Amino acid sequence: MTASILTVDDSASIRLTTRVALSNAGYTVTEAVDGVDGIAKLQGAQFDLIVTDLNMPNMDGLTMIRELRKIPSCMGVPVIFLTTESDQELKQEAKSAGATGWLTKPFDPESLVKIVRKVLGR
Repeated sequence: MTASILTVDDSASIRLTTRVALSNAGYTVTEAVDGVDGIAKLQGAQFDLIVTDLNMPNMDGLTMIRELRKIPSCMGVPVIFLTTESDQELKQEAKSAGATGWLTKPFDPESLVKIVRKVLGR
């Protein structure tokens, strides 16, 4: 069984790059354009992993993590931030909110796949 991953990013080019990298690695990918869309896609669906940007309109990644952690089916779902931010305080805030990992943009698609495999164990 393949893992199902939700990617959340307001940049169409980042969504495309992420989808291609993860799909080519055998994962099923669903895309969302911001945190509001991400939360909506989480309703009634089960994902094995979420990859999200931090800075997005409507609802940023930190707020989205805090909201999704309130959804019982999402409590233990790992979340990886894929963002231009590299500030240590932000990383700590993300970890406190429930983030599992952090990858800084621009990113190497192979590095993303490697982190996803490590987090999912497959």
